[in-house]
Amino acid sequence: METIVSIESVNQYNNMRGVETLHPLITVIDLAKAKAMLAQTFHFGLYAIFMKELDCGELKYGRNHYDYQEGTLVFIGPGQVLGIQPNVKHFEPKGWALLFDPALIKGTTLGKHIQDYSFFSYDVNEALHLSKKEKELVLDCLSKIQYELSQSIDKHSKTLIVSNMELFLNYCIRFYDRQFLTRETAHQGVLERFEHLIDSYFLSDKPQLLGLPSVGYCAEQLNLSANYFGDLIKKDTGKSAQEYIQLKLMDIAKEKMFDIRKSVSEIAYELGFKYPQHFSRSFKQHVGVSPNEYRSSN
Repeated sequence: METIVSIESVNQYNNMRGVETLHPLITVIDLAKAKAMLAQTFHFGLYAIFMKELDCGELKYGRNHYDYQEGTLVFIGPGQVLGIQPNVKHFEPKGWALLFDPALIKGTTLGKHIQDYSFFSYDVNEALHLSKKEKELVLDCLSKIQYELSQSIDKHSKTLIVSNMELFLNYCIRFYDRQFLTRETAHQGVLERFEHLIDSYFLSDKPQLLGLPSVGYCAEQLNLSANYFGDLIKKDTGKSAQEYIQLKLMDIAKEKMFDIRKSVSEIAYELGFKYPQHFSRSFKQHVGVSPNEYRSSN
């Protein structure tokens, strides 16, 4: 059985990379000056961001592999697993790493909104590809954090470190928004395939067997992480993936209402609802009238 190494503290990771620990809860590492990582699988108890400046071999996150290209950022959240593949003989990339303990941001604005940075749950093959200017901004943010870590810790240290981290992550939101637009070829057809997936789902017996389709199910069928898929649909349609599924569901429900041979309860079960009253409540919420009122008016 494969051994998974748990990384639970900044100091532990620094020791693995052969670098000094300047702060117990955060580290910024120049990877060109650090020891190479062994080819094995790691479970992270920390937030980690890796920026690679040169091709550096194959990594695996979940079921997906990714060959780093120049100028990419990969984000890892606590509880995630990242593997360096055994077939990689040399893993000595140039680049930077930022790792921080969740305890660092507790009680801060960043801590209250860390879930808004959904890219910490993206798959490794959904990395952020940086332009030259974007890379310069990232390096500037990292250098400011590194500067604070090199100073004696005082009452201002945490505020300045966390503020620069928040600035860095907010830039990354902007860069991902740009990537959703500029990488249209890579994303082309996702919405169309999503719609086809929903239509096919309700034409099959899956609603009765599996219930209503979830965002996670749809993302998995489209080979995307749930967060990346949700953000992509939001950028394309202005609606969340869950809202989009609900709208498609109600369109199908309205069509089924014209078949007067079926009761509202039968239609509810056909669509995957466990309880007809839940269907009626959802239908009225989205359509404005109850299923029976809609059927009568049409």
